[in-house]
Amino acid sequence: MSSPTPISNLPSAARSAHPIELLRFNTCGSVDDGKSTLIGRLLYDSKNLMEDQIEALERSADITGGGQINLANLTDGLRAEREQGITIDVAYRYFATPKRKFIVADTPGHVQYTRNMVTGASTANLSIVLVDARAGVIEQTRRHTYIAALLGIPHLIIAVNKMDLVDWSEERYQDIRDEIEAFLPKLDVFRDVKFIPISALEGDNVVDASKKTPWYEGPTLLNHLETVHIASDWNLSALRFPVQWVNRPNDPTDKQLHDFRGLSGQLASGIIRANQEVVVLPIGIKTTVKEIWTYDGSLPEAFCPQSVTLCLAHDIDISRGDMIVGLDNLPGRSADLHARICWMHIRPLQAGKKYFLKHATQTVQAVVTQLESRINFDTLEPEAAPAALAVNDIGIVRIKTARPIVFDSYTTNRLTGSFILIEQGTNATVAAGMLFPPTEAVKPEYTDFAI
Repeated sequence: MSSPTPISNLPSAARSAHPIELLRFNTCGSVDDGKSTLIGRLLYDSKNLMEDQIEALERSADITGGGQINLANLTDGLRAEREQGITIDVAYRYFATPKRKFIVADTPGHVQYTRNMVTGASTANLSIVLVDARAGVIEQTRRHTYIAALLGIPHLIIAVNKMDLVDWSEERYQDIRDEIEAFLPKLDVFRDVKFIPISALEGDNVVDASKKTPWYEGPTLLNHLETVHIASDWNLSALRFPVQWVNRPNDPTDKQLHDFRGLSGQLASGIIRANQEVVVLPIGIKTTVKEIWTYDGSLPEAFCPQSVTLCLAHDIDISRGDMIVGLDNLPGRSADLHARICWMHIRPLQAGKKYFLKHATQTVQAVVTQLESRINFDTLEPEAAPAALAVNDIGIVRIKTARPIVFDSYTTNRLTGSFILIEQGTNATVAAGMLFPPTEAVKPEYTDFAI
């Protein structure tokens, strides 16, 4: 597939729909690296806290010896989290500056909750991996950096935290940077990587530049979050529209809506225009987009990630789970899937068990036919043919579905290239998966509607 098209190449009317960009990012790293404190410091120093929130922090009776409120409590809301001083569940916080809006996910650092980290980071544009300057690079540092790469997160910040506890040593900072840069080439995914020395507790280089790091000439954390280029993160070159709902108002009081039949959903990628020729998959019929509707009325065009309702020129048997795509850059179609998964259940994954596979807007029955490999996080190398995948393991598997699905490679489309496995009977989500590229042999074909 061709590379994504920058939003700057869109028509002016489309660009005006995004006057302020939204950046989704997550924080990750090992236990007690300061993830929750960092988010609290960002919110506090950027003046994104209300008075009642500050008063609630003061009432929580978590005042440090120095008289500082415990900023970690802004995200660590569970009693167990506050008692143990660790993050267990994913917490989302929303804030904004004059330059950009943000959604931040505070994800757990403990290896036991790696699956929660995968959940929180799955929609992120950027990942902040914190490293304790005293402990340096440990297994969880490599694990979370590797997972960020697997999830296709294009931007990475390595925040070397607690620099105040190593006397702001440039040598210590450089040692950590050198060790991380030694294994980054194995990942080969990130578009840009930024190293920033910080103290989340004291606020140095978080929102305001610190005078304690005269040897560091880069941006503060917030400054980089406000300026990192994310406009080209969306894939605007390949139209993908998974149908979520067939919209039939059937309002007897409105004659204009009496015969209305639209297909509602969210654009997973690409740009769609009125009078554009498209293909409906998996049935493989070509037709034309007649109209594009939103709550505010009709549009001449729409682009991802907008939610719209499409009206087609022909009445075709289309239902939830079908996908409308462009004539070029066709996706793959197959019942034999090759994927990398993160196993999330306490019961290990073994080949031969049946699951439900949820992909985009459809759900099909599936069985894992083969476990090809498992990642060793000490070396970041695969171990061939494991007997099982334990909780939080990441491995490569083969999956057979009850019927073919239409999909893309995860590296080119994170929405149509991802899936989850659901345990039958309990409906528990047991794995998150990322699909490898389809082979040319499984590319779908299509015909004109008239045929």
